Amino acid sequence: MATLQTIRSKGPLLVIVIGLALFAFIAGDAWKILQPHQGKQDVGEVNGKTLSAQEYQQMVDELSEVIKLTNGLNSLNEDQLTNIKDQVWNTYVTNEVIANEAKKLGLQVTKAELQAVINAGSHPLLMQTPFRNPQTGAFDKDMLKKFLVDYANLDANKMPAQYVEYYQKMGNFWNFIEKTLSETLLAEKYQNLIGKSLISNPVAAEDAFNARTEQTDMLLAAVPYSSISDSTITVSKEEIKKLYDSKKESFKQPVETRNIKYVDVRVVPSDADRKAVQEEVTEYTNQLISTTKDYVSFVRSTGSTIAYSDIPVSKSALPNDVASRLDSTSVNEVYGPYYNQTDDSYNAFKIVAKVSAPDSIQFRQIQVYADTDEKTTELADSIYNALKAGADFAEVAKKYAQTGEATWINARGWEGTTVDADNATLINALIEQPVSEISNLKIGQSNIILQVMNKKQMQDKYKVAIVKCPVEFSKETYNDTYNKFSQFVAQSTTIEALEKNAEENGYTVLPRMNFRSDEHYVGGVKSTREALKWVFDAKEGEVSPLYECGENDHLMVVALETINPAGYTNINQVSDMLRSEIIRDKKAEKIMAEMKGFNTLAQVKGMKDAVSDSVKHVTFSAPAYISVTRASEPVISAVASKTAVNATSAPIKGNAGVYMIQVYNKNKNAETLDSKTEQATLVNMISRYAPQQCIYELREKNEIVDKRYLFF
Repeated sequence: MATLQTIRSKGPLLVIVIGLALFAFIAGDAWKILQPHQGKQDVGEVNGKTLSAQEYQQMVDELSEVIKLTNGLNSLNEDQLTNIKDQVWNTYVTNEVIANEAKKLGLQVTKAELQAVINAGSHPLLMQTPFRNPQTGAFDKDMLKKFLVDYANLDANKMPAQYVEYYQKMGNFWNFIEKTLSETLLAEKYQNLIGKSLISNPVAAEDAFNARTEQTDMLLAAVPYSSISDSTITVSKEEIKKLYDSKKESFKQPVETRNIKYVDVRVVPSDADRKAVQEEVTEYTNQLISTTKDYVSFVRSTGSTIAYSDIPVSKSALPNDVASRLDSTSVNEVYGPYYNQTDDSYNAFKIVAKVSAPDSIQFRQIQVYADTDEKTTELADSIYNALKAGADFAEVAKKYAQTGEATWINARGWEGTTVDADNATLINALIEQPVSEISNLKIGQSNIILQVMNKKQMQDKYKVAIVKCPVEFSKETYNDTYNKFSQFVAQSTTIEALEKNAEENGYTVLPRMNFRSDEHYVGGVKSTREALKWVFDAKEGEVSPLYECGENDHLMVVALETINPAGYTNINQVSDMLRSEIIRDKKAEKIMAEMKGFNTLAQVKGMKDAVSDSVKHVTFSAPAYISVTRASEPVISAVASKTAVNATSAPIKGNAGVYMIQVYNKNKNAETLDSKTEQATLVNMISRYAPQQCIYELREKNEIVDKRYLFF
């Protein structure tokens, strides 16, 4: 129970809201998305090993619950869920490819090793659990053991259903942590094996030291490539093909992609819609003036995006436009109506109360629950009377299998969140109840014997009834926009027609190259899964039907231009980039030919369009930035390090022009070479990225198929 009390302190609302189902968010319609695909429910595979949609969904659910628990959240938004889905998939793929390599190498994580890591308690993953010592913040294996013993001996028939569900939730949480820890340890073994195989030597150490500590000051003159018009340079197809072949490996793409064109229309409010919202909020403002009770129902009836909370909150928990006006408004005064441009809304608010309330509260409690309400009330009264008569709180709590330990909670846990009536009762009691006083609260089907121990950081807090109504489009506006766009889509059955009709109707056709199925959203617009599925099922040249997407405020049509199979990118798609590189090289050749025989900066400065500059503190270890050409030039750093003082270099082909440099000073900082330290630094540096690069290469070489877009 001590563990439970510590865990509850992670989020103050968990004190009451412990009846949430373990995986509530899949209790409803989550699996309906799979029904159309029954019989082909594999979301992907790694080297022939398939992952079913059910297995994937379970992994997503597990991680979702962990994130909600550790962050004190009751739900996750669409973006958070999308990130979790990608994290689950990427983790699964990485674990599979590592496990495959580890098996070949004989690497494994035994139960004894796993237990030793848990006993040591220093692994970062363990620090993300609630099983931490409240004084030191360190992972406490004894707290974990106590919880696991309590969980193993849990008698569901003798404890309230809320506690049973809470224990089950925490049990599943620990199972997830244990499984993840085992996978992480195997990955660390593999990465350490790679990292420990990397060594340095005294020669490399000295080179790295000199590259970092030797600085060069120089003068330079250059002729930028921009001084020559691209139109004067001729590039043949054969030249492009030759360059493509030489760089072909850099154009390799691991998965099939699509080149698409799409039209995305966002439905926006009309002037009439805006006026209607303004008039509506004006009427609500008048009603708010005369409202003196049941602000919850009134604010709800207005459709305000900010629900009324009967708990005083700090300014920071309120919308900025409201918080900035509080000081100029009195209690029971209504401010508004007014327009807020930031969120495009019309607003009014009323300060219902202003109080001095703590930001941190320490309390202890005994939760009382019996078979019936009558027995619960009778038992709670008995405990309350005993404590009022002088009984020891902790001893009484232990009698009912609870610790009675004091817990600190912070207002950040409830401010800015939706709080139900039971939680509001508890929180208001904590705020209003004097220190050391004991109360007996009826909350839900149980009673809570509550004692406030301490209060800190008293500050002004407010109860504010806020009417915030965003300007939204009406049904008529949506229908008008839909009908116009629908007619456009019906007339645009080819890509050519789509582009022609878009220009005539005031729409914009947007291109998107190399669109991948794991990007989730077409054009970055939410709820475009059906459009995404169409893209990866269509044939080249086809145009999609009209899709209603976004938050019911977007209309979209998509055309599939090209299918790019996995492998090497088609030369036509990179020809412009290759052409630019060839043009740059030919400009360099032309300029360098004009500089032939030059041995002074003055000669370069005499050339048409030449520029000059001085650059200081150039080192080999970092590319030099040349301000007159606005370019980073690594080659300048390299040449400068090898050029003697008072010497002038030959012409140098750079990224933005052809340069000639003259070194006039070199110096070295006061640091002395410590070969062993320098070698260790080099090893540490490469060990940080080499294992990850190795894993990336493994993923590239393994056969990975991602079909999640069909289901999620």
